Amino acid sequence: MSELKGAMIIGQSGGPSSVINSSCYGAIKAGLDSDVITKVYGAANGIVGVLNDKLYVMDEEDPAELEIMRYTPSSALGSCRYKIADPDVDDTDYKKILEIFKKYDVRYFFYNGGNDSMDTCNKISKYMNKVGYDCRVIGIPKTIDNDLYGTDHCPGFSSAAKYIATSIVEVYQDSHVYDKGQVTIFEIMGRHAGWLAGAASLANVTGFGPDLVYLPEVDFNMDEFIEDVKAIWEKNHNVIVAVSEGIHYADGTFVSEAKTSATDGFGHAQLGGLASRLADVVKNAIDGVKVRPIEFSLLQRCAEHCASQTDSDEAFMAGQAAVNEAIKGATDKMVGFKCTRDANGYKCETELLDLAKVANYEKKVPVEWINERGNNVTDEFIKYALPLIQGEIKMKWENSLPRFVKLKKVVAK
Repeated sequence: MSELKGAMIIGQSGGPSSVINSSCYGAIKAGLDSDVITKVYGAANGIVGVLNDKLYVMDEEDPAELEIMRYTPSSALGSCRYKIADPDVDDTDYKKILEIFKKYDVRYFFYNGGNDSMDTCNKISKYMNKVGYDCRVIGIPKTIDNDLYGTDHCPGFSSAAKYIATSIVEVYQDSHVYDKGQVTIFEIMGRHAGWLAGAASLANVTGFGPDLVYLPEVDFNMDEFIEDVKAIWEKNHNVIVAVSEGIHYADGTFVSEAKTSATDGFGHAQLGGLASRLADVVKNAIDGVKVRPIEFSLLQRCAEHCASQTDSDEAFMAGQAAVNEAIKGATDKMVGFKCTRDANGYKCETELLDLAKVANYEKKVPVEWINERGNNVTDEFIKYALPLIQGEIKMKWENSLPRFVKLKKVVAK
């Protein structure tokens, strides 16, 4: 394919993670190092920044400061939850995007996000091809939910998994202090895919893990839940439970007290209050029991101090690969991971996946990785996830506090 010279835009979308900026920096650095890419822009708040003509000139950032992005949580360029319409129904946004691309001679577009972000990527790619505008579009995966189709795992999941497992190990120590014991219920993110809740089981490698783990891949039975908690309480007088926020009954309704009328920008139900709901159930079922509900909430996706170095390195690799493959001619793809776990250890390589096959599909925990009772995961899950959380982060510290990136954010004119 012929060489294509022009500017690039990198945007971040959806919920942030501990390593999304590592991917972003990988893409920015690859763009700045390229002789083909003439200018590197960062979209302010994802696709919204493109639509509003608010782009940051990354060429004007200090290289040493930019490098700190590798170990800065959240989305340094800003994120959004904006769903663009089907271009065959309403092409208003696409015309504006094309106008901006032409204004800045953008020939490379990279979008760093999850399922909905890959859908946005796919739509923009198809539209640019339809109107004959030569622009290479690549998706860079990001989601702590680990539910992007086709890739072994997603950048962001591993660090969130490490934080969850580490926190449970620590709370385990606290919960076993008193002679009377307690029931501790952890509520973990995951609407339809239970990868994060399953990651709680990694704590068992230390000997201080949860007794029960519930994922949304199988129906939840409240009566069986009460039976399970009672049985462990009578034996140990201490119970630790990990539950995915999206666990549901056989009829599909969420166990959570949250009303599904509350949604994000893509129409997904906003869940919450599950741990408190289950705590009340346990209190009513066991006389005099002390119950502590704990909701990890945003902490599980922004705990840079507990991030996985493996995750950070792979996120950076994904960002670099996106730009390098686009320069070679790739477009309408998402960077994915192809991994092996065998006697020779763990190995991860990038590969390109068709955006159309990735967009709007959810990868769930294999049902065979959940035990027959539906209250824990099997050793296969541990073998899958344990290599991903390895390594301690090399983040910067000042005054014994984290030193995160401070971008100038010079707006393009």
